[in-house]
Amino acid sequence: MEVTVSKTNKQSNFIPMAIVATLFFILGFATWLNGSLMPYLKQVLQLTPFQASLILFSFYIAVTFTAVPSAMIIRKVGYKNGMAIGMATMMVAGLLFIPAAKTQVFALFLFAQLVMGAGQTLLQTAVNPYVVRIGPEESAAARVSIMGILNKGAGVIAPIVFTALILSEFTGLVGKDLSQAEIDSMANSLIYPYLGMALFIGVLGFAVTKMPLPELLDDEEQGAQGQVKAALAHPSLALGVVALFVYVAVEVIAGDTIGTFALSLGVEKYSVMTSYTMGCMVLGYILGIALIPRVISQQAALSVSAILGCILTLAVVFSDTSSVVIATTLGLEVQLPDTLLMIAVLGFANAIVWPAVWPLALSGLGKLTSVGSGLLVMGIAGGAFGPLFWGLASGGVDSAEAQQGAYIVMLPCYLFILFYAVKGHKMKSWK
Repeated sequence: MEVTVSKTNKQSNFIPMAIVATLFFILGFATWLNGSLMPYLKQVLQLTPFQASLILFSFYIAVTFTAVPSAMIIRKVGYKNGMAIGMATMMVAGLLFIPAAKTQVFALFLFAQLVMGAGQTLLQTAVNPYVVRIGPEESAAARVSIMGILNKGAGVIAPIVFTALILSEFTGLVGKDLSQAEIDSMANSLIYPYLGMALFIGVLGFAVTKMPLPELLDDEEQGAQGQVKAALAHPSLALGVVALFVYVAVEVIAGDTIGTFALSLGVEKYSVMTSYTMGCMVLGYILGIALIPRVISQQAALSVSAILGCILTLAVVFSDTSSVVIATTLGLEVQLPDTLLMIAVLGFANAIVWPAVWPLALSGLGKLTSVGSGLLVMGIAGGAFGPLFWGLASGGVDSAEAQQGAYIVMLPCYLFILFYAVKGHKMKSWK
């Protein structure tokens, strides 16, 4: 199945790319809000690290069983309508947070996260092909990087917004045994922000159906099962899916568990920690756009990223959490253990991986490019298992020392990314 842009809509790519850019920002905002939500619910519902990791697991696991149905939906209704349906699903998920907050039932929060993940998967499946196909193929990596900046830029903003709208009213409660009145107040503070987000996403989803977004045309020449089998016969793609799986695992660990770890260290502003990781990722994307391929090839950049990830992982695990540095967020000075900042710098190491793996994995697929893209999207499921393994590695003990040691689970992930950068992407046959 080859994806091409409808010939009648090739005149201008600016408006479609602007629309897609907006959607990538929305995806990033909703995704990286989890970095603040996870420690917040851990505090409100008094969860263990493993239970808290289920908040991320339920969000990302949706990719595993909704990626293929998402592709079927898009094939039936079209890419633009698929985007709208994905956003409508995300709106429903936002509304589900209202009864979850009112009842404080953990299972309802997990269900809301599951629905949000399903909506995100459909939207991702519909949006990503536009980035590759609207514009010259040789500049696809640059467009992916630009969308990554928007996605991660939203990740910088989302925790700050969460802190301003929700956590700012509850300073001084870190490390305290909460009364039921305080628990009720913290839970109820989620209602209006999530209601507002749901309504905004719903309105934007309706607007997308009215916007001049060109449809992508699919040329089906064989069954879906045959396409998947043919695509996976390319080792560079199959290994690329695994590389993205372990990449998203470490990306989510660095971005979304940093707040929970900060909470265990007694950091008052734990909900803004994700902003540091995302800020480092944005810096990495910008440098990638500036340096690749002028100064360094994307394969070499991917190798450097993996090596840096290994070094930082070991530094995080064996660093002294009592060593404190001064960080500034929105003009406010915050005292942070330097271990947290090393986790944040992992965002810099991670930045190049996504835009580098995609073109390497899709290279030479031809008419199988679109089904290859769908398989690569499934790699996002790694976000479900990375934090889960981190939570398991902590031994279910709510201590800073156990959580710090659990970051070692990232090391084999970076080693596989290094293998893919050095050899995996070059493999043309399984023999």
